Amino acid sequence: MTTSDTTLPGGTFELGDLTVTRVGYGAMQLAGPHVFGPPADRDGAVAVLREAVDLGITHIDTSDFYGPHVTNQIIREALHPYPEDLHLVTKVGNVRDAEGGWPPARTPDQLRQAVHDNLTNLGLEVLDVVNVRLGGFDSPEPGSLAETFGTLAELREQGLIRHLGLSTVTAEQVAEAQQIAPVVCVQNQYNLAHREDDDLVDRLAEQGIAYVPYFPLGGFSPLQSAELTAVADRLGATAMSVALAWLLQRSPNILLIPGTSSVAHLRENVAGAGLTLSADDLAALDRIGG
Repeated sequence: MTTSDTTLPGGTFELGDLTVTRVGYGAMQLAGPHVFGPPADRDGAVAVLREAVDLGITHIDTSDFYGPHVTNQIIREALHPYPEDLHLVTKVGNVRDAEGGWPPARTPDQLRQAVHDNLTNLGLEVLDVVNVRLGGFDSPEPGSLAETFGTLAELREQGLIRHLGLSTVTAEQVAEAQQIAPVVCVQNQYNLAHREDDDLVDRLAEQGIAYVPYFPLGGFSPLQSAELTAVADRLGATAMSVALAWLLQRSPNILLIPGTSSVAHLRENVAGAGLTLSADDLAALDRIGG
């Protein structure tokens, strides 16, 4: 299987020494309800992943705690052996309990196990990028990440990981991590309505570091605003397409990973990200986060 030559909106970005499309795909929704257990339609999940590759996407975001294990196993079934230019970015730092909760798992032994689980379930010998997730469900928590990030830095030195990233972190934690090992990406909650990371986005752009917003469409509570609806109506587009296009135009270091379990919705997300927003559109949308 090889990726398509299709030109995607936003072009590409250098994630360390890896070239990825700025429009990527987030695989979280391929697991069952609440990201727990198997999907009702496994064949449909496989089809979505193969369509992502056919569209030219070379950046898939995942984690072995999606399911748990389910999403990575589906990715392996759908795409292994992987196209040479396809890059999988995974996360560690949490596990799933029997009730479907997301307790932290950040001791050195837990992090090592998580890396090996990702390698096994994805069918890889080396992980392209591993983000360590800190903080709560959708917002950072202060505190040192030295031991946690240091453990992943050791695994990188051992050759099990190519590049390291961070998820749900503060600017101070990013700076602390950079004193330990290079950081190629930061994955935090960010969208039209949640703009707390504006300064961080710009600072990372100056350093050539990717910023990857999760919940780009508002998460479990989709974005709702009169300004967003007005811009979408004026462009004859969906509100979600406008929200994605805004992110892509917000800064050249922003990478998109919208998730879906539908081939049609995947195509809609990719097309929507390519909308061109005028200065007036951008000004109206900026008022949402103001």
